[in-house]
Amino acid sequence: MKCHFCSKDAVYRCNVCGKTLCSKHTKLTATCPTCTHKRKEKYHLNRLATATEGDKIRQLVERFWGEEEQLTFDRKFNVAQLPTYTAKLGTGIVGFISLAEMNDAAIIVALGVLPEHQGVGIGKSLIRRVESEAKKAGKRELLVSTSNDDLPALGFYQSLGFQLYEVKPNIIAEKHGEVLKGIGGLPIRDELRLRKTLR
Repeated sequence: MKCHFCSKDAVYRCNVCGKTLCSKHTKLTATCPTCTHKRKEKYHLNRLATATEGDKIRQLVERFWGEEEQLTFDRKFNVAQLPTYTAKLGTGIVGFISLAEMNDAAIIVALGVLPEHQGVGIGKSLIRRVESEAKKAGKRELLVSTSNDDLPALGFYQSLGFQLYEVKPNIIAEKHGEVLKGIGGLPIRDELRLRKTLR
């Protein structure tokens, strides 16, 4: 799905009108509870099972981040090769979360929900599923990082109990060899690291 305002792939959805947006056309604005429409969708969560589903994850990762490889917590990961849970509406994948392990922690390497399915609780359900699995595996923490411009993601993770604990200045700019423009035109430079203690 394309951005409503240009030909780039959409990665966000407007909370008020529902238009799909790329990072360039996403604006940082305050929205009251009345204007944030809650929709309901019947989706189900599964562990990634088939090669075809793996190909779909690869396409989604490319769409959301422009590359299959993600740099987080000083490690590079090929997202399509990681343990992954999917959210499906019917038989189609509308969201996913991919994980890696690091000592006594589980790392959320990638979390993506198609813009037209954002705002219905899919991301929150995927986080809760991973949190449950990490506890069963004896992990003490759930870790995630985001870029300094991605205030929607920063707000989302904090609303689920994650706390910001470290900033890695300029690591994203160095990876790309330049400072890119992100959400709302903010410069993308730093990796913000968050963690949630699992009890």
